[in-house]
Amino acid sequence: MKPLLQPASMLATFALAVAAPAAHAQAPTLDGKPALIVAHRGASGTLPEHTLEAYKLAIEQGADFIEPDLVATKDGVLVARHEPMLSGTTDVSTRPEFAARKTMKKVDGVETNDWFAGDFTLAEIKTLRARQAFADRDQSHNGKFEIPTLQQVIDLAKAESARTGRTIGIYPETKHPIFHAAIGLPLEDRLLDALKAAGWTQKSAPVIIQSFETANLKYLRGKTELRLVQLVDADGVDKDGGIVLTAPFDKPYDFVVTGDKRSFKDLVTAEGLKEIRTYADGVGPWKPYILAGKQVIGEDGKPRDLNSDGKIDEQDRVLIAPSNVVRDAHAAGLFVHSWTFRSEPKRLASDFKGDPAAEYKAFLALGIDGLFSDFPGTAVKARDAK
Repeated sequence: MKPLLQPASMLATFALAVAAPAAHAQAPTLDGKPALIVAHRGASGTLPEHTLEAYKLAIEQGADFIEPDLVATKDGVLVARHEPMLSGTTDVSTRPEFAARKTMKKVDGVETNDWFAGDFTLAEIKTLRARQAFADRDQSHNGKFEIPTLQQVIDLAKAESARTGRTIGIYPETKHPIFHAAIGLPLEDRLLDALKAAGWTQKSAPVIIQSFETANLKYLRGKTELRLVQLVDADGVDKDGGIVLTAPFDKPYDFVVTGDKRSFKDLVTAEGLKEIRTYADGVGPWKPYILAGKQVIGEDGKPRDLNSDGKIDEQDRVLIAPSNVVRDAHAAGLFVHSWTFRSEPKRLASDFKGDPAAEYKAFLALGIDGLFSDFPGTAVKARDAK
């Protein structure tokens, strides 16, 4: 590959940005313990997401927590799916018996035409099979695995904790709480009832509950001691590494409903983080809020293809200086669990040279308390490397 010539001053700036995370001793986590590795939807980079098989593989790879995103069936059972829409992660679209179930519903203000979990009984959901959501990942396991219930995930975590001799936690996310409440299938009490039945009610329990909305977290805070996390979303990153906010990824949807003018960006200011601490124990920012990359713009005004592969993607971005989000969150008493880490080179900034371990180490050096990874085995190895 032909080297890209840059002015010396520009190269110096990039070098400082790349070195920033490692220029000082590693920042401590909030509690001084090693960062948690959360298996994002299980070992979802390898097997279809939110399946018992993906969760089992993640546990075998050393994950501390497994993450079930939760939606409700027509008969009120919580199942693990990334969204209430089923077409992206199951074979529902190929099932002629369910063709008439495809319908239009508004999800967070967006008209969405799909098959919705809330229109299927658990028995019907159990006839579906999971599929890999990412087209660029292994599709050979499509059609093999069923959709698990929350109870099955709890049972798995307990069984694997007993088998391995280490505590495996669960990190459930309440998906689109306002949507579920509107269709008569609110998630929160169903979730708390299942966790209570499991004996998990105290802050020390191996459970962390997360949500992109704030109102349901505040409701949960009034009913449980379990740890809660405010997720922080965005739509993208601009050419300079700045966060881009576009609806419906610009603010918690309860802010839209109540007319609150604040955005997700406001939640990760020093003041916003202090407010989060009044109802949650941690914050879960999308990782560019912590450490982002910017494009290198050529004299023609277009982004440079740094690796000369004919495409512009994450590999053509260079790191900018890290933000103060981790520092400010810790000052407010919040732990920080960032997402989502993925191993494919096209999803890694140029500074990491295609090595996902380098990305993990850069973020861990900033003192994050945990991270969500599609490839938890790689994350565990990077965290535990001496």
